[in-house]
Amino acid sequence: MVGHWPGHFDESGLQAWAADLRKQLAAPQVTLGLVFMTPRFFPHAAAVLEILRLHARIPLLVGCSSGSLIAGGSEIEENAGLVLALYHLPGAKLAATYFNQEHIEAAAEADDFWPEHTGVARERSNGWLVFADPFHIDAESWMRSWNAAYAPVPVLGGLSSGSSKEQRTQVYLNGEAFEEGGVALNVDGDVKLLGVISQGCTPIGDTWTLTKVEQNLIHQIGNRNAYDVLVETVNGLSPDEQKKARGNLFIGLVVNEYADEFHRGDFLVRNLLGGDPNSGVLAVGALPRAGQTIQFQRRDASAANEDMNELMARTRSQLAGTMIYGACLCSCNGRGSNLFGKPDHDAATVQRELGPLSLVGFFCNGEIGPVGQKSFLHGFTASLALFVKK
Repeated sequence: MVGHWPGHFDESGLQAWAADLRKQLAAPQVTLGLVFMTPRFFPHAAAVLEILRLHARIPLLVGCSSGSLIAGGSEIEENAGLVLALYHLPGAKLAATYFNQEHIEAAAEADDFWPEHTGVARERSNGWLVFADPFHIDAESWMRSWNAAYAPVPVLGGLSSGSSKEQRTQVYLNGEAFEEGGVALNVDGDVKLLGVISQGCTPIGDTWTLTKVEQNLIHQIGNRNAYDVLVETVNGLSPDEQKKARGNLFIGLVVNEYADEFHRGDFLVRNLLGGDPNSGVLAVGALPRAGQTIQFQRRDASAANEDMNELMARTRSQLAGTMIYGACLCSCNGRGSNLFGKPDHDAATVQRELGPLSLVGFFCNGEIGPVGQKSFLHGFTASLALFVKK
């Protein structure tokens, strides 16, 4: 059950709204609540959390702030208020943990830090849902140490947004509002998290093998000048596709090389920073390795639409007959009407392909989701976490 409160802080109004939302849940009890609030609630966040917990009878409540919110099939990008989802997850075992930069630094020094801090062993997790502050933690370092502790268990979620001028956001755990750090929710028992990661790109040209790499510089692809391979790829497109690719080129890196063939969703998409026609070198926003499979990618509205539709259709087929209890959608701030020219694209696509679902979410400063056996931080991505019966 998902609700949207469009107004400002109103204690009695929120009490009645939360109680009514709880009554609409066709289940004996609430297992989990997810809440996302706009910055106008910052001064009242702790009070709002307590109202929701008490009057919607929520035993575990997590979430974060964002300027734009998602509820049902709607993406509310202006004056969004707050959204709340109530889930009944039969047989689920849930636990949530707060972490901050001090914890991330400690984890870099001790391999067993995260299992001890969270109290969750790797074999006791069916997936993590994480909301974190982008301004006061080293999210890349956190992701590396978290993968070392828990991969291949999927991690989904996003980095909170809010007041960019003040670089101020919030993350929520039960009755507390934190202005730095992150909240990690572990899902175990009879429920698991399934992720769908749409990176907004469509592959172009052929797959290739990197043959000479130095840090983030690609010298050779298939024993050929890397820049020449890129130019050949673009020249092989139709005139219309070449026009779409101008200024929208990226590189996709295969994470799991053991697959017999590679498809959409097998590539980690990263920025193509530039190329030098004289040296033939390409600079990329990653640290690729020699022997790694790559494919160039195009990102624009039509590519993002194609990617989202195909991945959702594939997921619908994979989950045929499986119980989906609800979902959380973390979509990049650069998507929505900014990318597609109209609102509701991602939320409506999820509902059309998998719904009707209790879907809630927010627009992020960075998205979290798995590619292959590891989870990564992404940009321009829609990260969908599905609560499904194990």
